[in-house]
Amino acid sequence: MSKKEGYSRPGLFGNINHYDEKGRKTGESRPGIFGGYTEYDNQGHKTGESRLGMFGGINHYDTSGHKTGESRPGMFGGINHYDEKGHKTGHSSRGIFGGWNHYDG
Repeated sequence: MSKKEGYSRPGLFGNINHYDEKGRKTGESRPGIFGGYTEYDNQGHKTGESRLGMFGGINHYDTSGHKTGESRPGMFGGINHYDEKGHKTGHSSRGIFGGWNHYDG
């Protein structure tokens, strides 16, 4: 069984706020100028960005532009997350009150 690692909820201005399993804010994703999101930690420091991939997934990059992983739609709904080598690291499913719940493996 998967362990819940945290959740994400939409903010007021198109941003997405991220929280750990205890409800502490861990960061934020803000819409980018050309699509995708710019990622920030809970102190407001830029940690990377996410951009749409060619085949419908989302590619994740660090601040140097190196790919750190990707997220792709799951076969039965939700989103599967993978590291830069393609190994599954977790999955996310829609929350009852909106946003997403995040789970390991």
